[in-house]
Amino acid sequence: MSSPDAHSLGASLRDESVCDFLLWAPHGRRVELRLHGGAGRGVTMDRDAEGYHFARVEGVQAGDRYSYVIDGGAQRPDPASRLQPDGVHGPSAVMNPDFPWKEQHWIGLPLAEYVIYELHVGAFTEDGTFDAVIPRLDALQDLGVTAIELMPIAQFPGDRNWGYDGVQLFAAHSDYGGPDGLRRLIDACHARGLAVVLDVVYNHLGPEGNYLREFGPYFTGSYATPWGEAINFDNAGSDEVRRFFIENALFWIDDMRIDALRLDAVHAIRDHTARTFLEDLSEAVHERAARLGRRIHLIAESCDNDPRLIIPQADGGVGMDAVWNDDFHHALHALLTGERQGYYADFGPIDHFARAMREGFVYTGQRSAYRGRRHGASSKGLPGERFVVFAQNHDQAGNRMQGERLSGLVSFEAQKLAAGATLLAPFVPLLFMGEEYGETAPFLFFVSHGDESLIEAVRKGRREEFASFGWEGAPPDPQDPSTFQRSRLNRALLEHPRHRMLLDLHRELLRLRREVPALRELRTDRTEVSEPEGARALLVRRWADQCETVHMLNFSDEPLEAALPGGSDAGGWRLLLDTADAEWGGPGDETDTKIAASASGDPSVVRSRPWSCTLFIREDG
Repeated sequence: MSSPDAHSLGASLRDESVCDFLLWAPHGRRVELRLHGGAGRGVTMDRDAEGYHFARVEGVQAGDRYSYVIDGGAQRPDPASRLQPDGVHGPSAVMNPDFPWKEQHWIGLPLAEYVIYELHVGAFTEDGTFDAVIPRLDALQDLGVTAIELMPIAQFPGDRNWGYDGVQLFAAHSDYGGPDGLRRLIDACHARGLAVVLDVVYNHLGPEGNYLREFGPYFTGSYATPWGEAINFDNAGSDEVRRFFIENALFWIDDMRIDALRLDAVHAIRDHTARTFLEDLSEAVHERAARLGRRIHLIAESCDNDPRLIIPQADGGVGMDAVWNDDFHHALHALLTGERQGYYADFGPIDHFARAMREGFVYTGQRSAYRGRRHGASSKGLPGERFVVFAQNHDQAGNRMQGERLSGLVSFEAQKLAAGATLLAPFVPLLFMGEEYGETAPFLFFVSHGDESLIEAVRKGRREEFASFGWEGAPPDPQDPSTFQRSRLNRALLEHPRHRMLLDLHRELLRLRREVPALRELRTDRTEVSEPEGARALLVRRWADQCETVHMLNFSDEPLEAALPGGSDAGGWRLLLDTADAEWGGPGDETDTKIAASASGDPSVVRSRPWSCTLFIREDG
């Protein structure tokens, strides 16, 4: 056989009737490619010394089904299948590589321009498909969103799942619309100037339909994850395992034209090699971006607070482009709700949120009570676009027992304060679907497994997961279809004035972020955060060129007076936005005095209402 490096894993159509099949299955001495349809036929594949099996077959067309039989065993789908029309246990299908892309000149966006909108394809619309998302894109663009992030879409068992139980990692879920539906959605996004982020899971596979262990040493017993067997990235055979996952990332970039990958829970990727998988992945993706002339980003989720993840490889780092900053969320959530259960035990003081606003991570080496040890390292000085921040996301709602969103936990004024705190921060913001109008439907954990013992194991695991939070009662049954149905968005809420006001506020905050130079530049070195003495509040000063802003975040039940910076040549301050104004459904009167005028050079005294965000800009001196 020719070198496996010359071919892509899986089934690759060369022309209308010739297809190459490449499989890594070192556990198999003899692999038969079984072609379905008609009378069916079997083709014995050539094997090389590394365990790659290859066959070039004529008379194969897009849509044809096939499977593999290892050493006379059961028929199995292709680990690198691009299409699973009959689910995780059925045969694979050959994907048509051709697609009539309409947007041919899209090269992506700089990460600093990302405003991310995270959505679950199944719960975002009633139809629950890629195509059903497209009519909603104009509204997201009008809101000020610049990128949509899809929760994992790799083929999972059944028709409803968060996506983290995917087992055919190259196959866009067939119930969502498969690869063609995904390509139509991506093309429609790019035509509107929207980037597309895909959540991918490289730390484990789901338990049902996971046949990889029959093919080769994809898993290792040396480590464990909370969700299943750990992927083998550093033991025997790991070079080929790394190839599988890196080729998966490049498939989404090349064939599907994804703009960024969000890597799930990279802290669960255990790898003790001198040159880690994440470094190899980062290098491969960025080399591909340079060759294609596109802006492609890698965004890691990690609870380690390790700045090396987002330091360039040339400077000794891993080379990821950004990291989800859970510390920002936890510090903000603890201030808004007063919750101290579970991991919120580490948060609460106003200075924690001040530290998150100044430099990213809150825990930078000090002791974590929740972990019982020191945690994290300093991220001070790293650019703001290296951090993705949020007041809500799928985890922080869905990993609550009842799936409550922020709208079910805090007041309307506090929801608006959360929006201002997140969208005016010097980082990349993320909104979770429905957050922009105060969606009240919970986002619950749901699955549709076919194995009763597995279903019961999932139920038991959910009950145990909530033990540290001390919540009473039982979680909704993940397997019950109604649990999924309850998690769908209810856009009828937009008929109510408060929900429309919240949507309008998000739109205005994103407009200001986009148009005001001091807010547009994500510079932590041009961000100054102060804490008024004795108050649960922050003053956040940002500047760029000749533009300067200050926003006040008041997390208390009392009004706050504070002095804004003066200066001999400085101009006065003008109010840009107050979330407590009547315009945004607040208690304020638009005629209230916001700024106490002062003599030139002296500080101006400003007043903010309880649970509000107030934004000022300095007029020319």
